[in-house]
Amino acid sequence: MNSNDTQFAAAASRAAFGPDFVWGSATSAAQIEGAGALDGKGPSIWDAFCREPGRINDASNIDVACDHYHRYRDDVALMKWLGLKAYRFSFAWPRVQPLGRGAWNEAGFAFYDRLIDSLLEAGIAPHATLYHWDLPLALHTQLGGWPSREIVPHFVDYAAEIARRFGDRLETIATLNEPWCVATLGYETAQFAPGQTNRAAAMQTSHHLLLSHGRAIKAMRAETRTKLGIVLNHTPAFPATELEADRRAARLDDGLNVRWYMDPVFRAQYPADVIEHLGADAPRIEPGDMADIAQPLDFLGVNFYTRSYISTQEPKVPAPGQQGFTDMGWEIYPKALTQHLVRITREYSPPPIYITENGMANADRIDADGRIPDAERIAYLREHLAALAKAVELGVDVRGYFYWSLLDNFEWNSGYVKRFGLFHVDYATQTRTAKDSAHWYRAFIEAQRVGHESPKA
Repeated sequence: MNSNDTQFAAAASRAAFGPDFVWGSATSAAQIEGAGALDGKGPSIWDAFCREPGRINDASNIDVACDHYHRYRDDVALMKWLGLKAYRFSFAWPRVQPLGRGAWNEAGFAFYDRLIDSLLEAGIAPHATLYHWDLPLALHTQLGGWPSREIVPHFVDYAAEIARRFGDRLETIATLNEPWCVATLGYETAQFAPGQTNRAAAMQTSHHLLLSHGRAIKAMRAETRTKLGIVLNHTPAFPATELEADRRAARLDDGLNVRWYMDPVFRAQYPADVIEHLGADAPRIEPGDMADIAQPLDFLGVNFYTRSYISTQEPKVPAPGQQGFTDMGWEIYPKALTQHLVRITREYSPPPIYITENGMANADRIDADGRIPDAERIAYLREHLAALAKAVELGVDVRGYFYWSLLDNFEWNSGYVKRFGLFHVDYATQTRTAKDSAHWYRAFIEAQRVGHESPKA
């Protein structure tokens, strides 16, 4: 840390982040585990998607990924070195139940037993996600996947089994990660698995995801007392100009991305303006569904990366990008994090919030001396933590922050080209190397700890 960073860490410690604030990092099973067909694991829709020509930008797959399945102990040691007190990971549904229904795979459960034990031994609280996009392929080929209502009871059974087996050792369980991505990118734009282009199917998927979430929460309440919630990706929409067309378009974008998921979870209804916009593509809803979705939650996970800059003009007005863009082409705009957290607190009165993902892809390069100088990522981290501190000061109840991601990994349809990690991964050798941002985050977390220690007598 330079002097400015040290001053920022100390100020943040005093002003906003209390001694119990949780500092962590996050990953997901499909992106890091590898061991694709080992120990009884079944294939997922992403295994199949990777094998369809042209789907993945670098023509890669998830067979090996970061080999975390075999290297998890080393990766937990990296977390401990960082000073993390929490780690967010996901269970791979097809690893513990290869067909998504029927027999459980004890070898798969044993892996997560080992991982959770290693985390607890290192003093790191496990925060689990049940569904981070890797649907068992059999549920897609045999039942039709998420557009089919038949999938809901199978997800509920899976959730209850995880809660029964692991609930007493997990700090939190999130049902879903980013259902917007599952529905819209998977079933409407075809960017993600299973690669379909049907808006009606996408919207029906969104409803079945939310219904699965709500019913899973009810089932898990009977099995565990651990904190239960959901993780939503929020990309606040900003009109590019004051033109009425841009303002209407931004409102609709907000409706499809934010309100479509927040309103059912916290108000037991879908936004009327979006239902009207969808017309015949609006989902089929059965009596009792909305009440099932709107279950009381212990926490809300918010994934935040950027904002949407909405222009209806041709040519479109580009985002200003005064603080730059990430390697994904996403505008860096930390101010939106503060604004959005204040907004959703005011409008929805949610339970305590965790920032469950925040981070940037950067075109990292290894220097001749083996260093990985990623000043851009450090700036991104510093500015977003400052924005988060401001939100806390304004009264938002945020309990923790998880940087995405611990490791460079498989970035979905981008393959292995985009690097989000605090640790660089050489995919040929699986060597992990701490980037400068890892050293910065480690020092920041340590400054937080020291700043909250009681003075010695």
